[in-house]
Amino acid sequence: MQIEIDNGSGFCFGVTTAIRKAEEELAKGSTLYCLGDIVHNGMECERLKQLGLITIDHEQMAKLHDVKVLLRAHGEPPETYELARRNNIEIIDATCPVVLQLQKKIKRQYEAGVPTIVIFGKPGHAEVMGLVGQTGGNAIVIAHFDDVKKLDFSRDIYLYSQTTKSLDEFHRIIAYIQEHISPEAHFQSFDTICRQVANRMPNISKFAAKHDLILFVCGRKSSNGRVLFEECQRVNPNSHLIEGANEIDPSWLEGITSVGICGATSTPKWLMEQCREYLLLNS
Repeated sequence: MQIEIDNGSGFCFGVTTAIRKAEEELAKGSTLYCLGDIVHNGMECERLKQLGLITIDHEQMAKLHDVKVLLRAHGEPPETYELARRNNIEIIDATCPVVLQLQKKIKRQYEAGVPTIVIFGKPGHAEVMGLVGQTGGNAIVIAHFDDVKKLDFSRDIYLYSQTTKSLDEFHRIIAYIQEHISPEAHFQSFDTICRQVANRMPNISKFAAKHDLILFVCGRKSSNGRVLFEECQRVNPNSHLIEGANEIDPSWLEGITSVGICGATSTPKWLMEQCREYLLLNS
């Protein structure tokens, strides 16, 4: 049985940087807290926990003083930095540079008095909360194409996107707004989707088409992972989302001559390699 791991899968630049910063701090023997899961992958979070990383939520952070807290790649709203200042918390800032630039753009627009800032993203997602925070909570979040129909097209609209959303769906939203915006209103869109993520879509389509069976290794919390897995399923219906090798069903391998292993921007390479080892031992 031929087994191939997709070279384009695995941690994106932002996640790689966040994990490296965490490992460097932990290697010093420091006590290090991380605000939220450092990556949407339970097994990688467990590996870092074994190294000493302590994952906390916002409520727990509010009770801490004089400690180090790592901010993951997703970014945080201004209130988090203000809390850290008040509690004398040292911030290890691992916000992805792409997300950081997006936050600054939205903040500038909001402070310039733009009336309607719309963000195409997943409500409640850490990155989206950080983006909405730049507007004092006043931005409108739309999760799907159908949500765009609820907007007030008589007002100016400035449209942004969470960095890991689907480029195709974003373009559909832009087209709809352009068709329905009032002649008296101004519409401007900003393509803020990360190309390292967006480019994975066509690449993973080609990869999924090459194999009899696709094992998509990904934490079930990953937004990016869900989008990429759905693309795998579209191209190759014999695709399965798994979090680790222990979820591989031996019956999937019957009559299979070619297996492709791929994953999300939050999937560590070592986890995909574990899946390959399982297949080699059980084929």
